[in-house]
Amino acid sequence: MPGTILIADDHPLFRQAMAMAAQAAAPDARIVESANLPTALNEAGAADDLILILLDLKMPGAEGYSGVALLHAEKPTVPILVVSSADAAQTARDAVRFGAVGFLSKNSELDAIENAIRDALAGKRIEAPRDEAIDPVAEQIASLTPTQLKVLLGVMEGRLNKQIAYDLGISEATVKAHMTAILKKLDVQNRTQAVLAAKALGLSIQHH
Repeated sequence: MPGTILIADDHPLFRQAMAMAAQAAAPDARIVESANLPTALNEAGAADDLILILLDLKMPGAEGYSGVALLHAEKPTVPILVVSSADAAQTARDAVRFGAVGFLSKNSELDAIENAIRDALAGKRIEAPRDEAIDPVAEQIASLTPTQLKVLLGVMEGRLNKQIAYDLGISEATVKAHMTAILKKLDVQNRTQAVLAAKALGLSIQHH
C-alpha cells in the first residue's frame, strides 16, 4: 500500500523494529520516524499521503494521552496504533477513547506487530467497552481542534493566556476565543471545570 507511515517513538532500536514490521506489512509505504511529539505533529501535518501513525504514549512532549488526542485532531482520518509498555487492558480502552484504532504491547512478537499494522491499514479497530461516565467527555475532547487542545494543555499546566499565546505564536485574543470554544465543546462553565474534565480522562497523567 503506497503512502507514508509515521513511527513516533523516542527509542531508536524500537523505531527500527517498528520500521521493519511496517515495511513487511506495507512494502510500498514510505517510513518516517520521529523521536518526540512536536516533531511527530510536524511530520503528520506535512505528509499529505499519511496512512498510519504508530505512536508510543511516553515520549518527549507527550503527557498522558495528549499525543493520541493531538495527532487525532491533526489527522482525524488517519488510523493511530498505540504501541506502549503500559498496562494493556486499561491503556487500550483509554487510547481508543482519544482516537486510536488499537493498542499494541511493546512485548509483542514481530509477526503480531505486523498483523496489527495490517489490521489498522485495513480499517479494523478494537472495540473498547463503553464507559457511560467517561466516554461522552472523551468524545467532546476528541472534537477539539489541534490548537484548542494545545490551549487546553497549556491551561492544565497553569499557564496564563498571554503565556499560551506566546507559546503558540498567536494573539491573546485568539487564545480567549479558543478558550470560549473549548468551554462550549466540553459543556463547562470555566477553566477549572475544563481542567477537571481533561484530568478525569488522564490527559495530565504520565503513563509509564
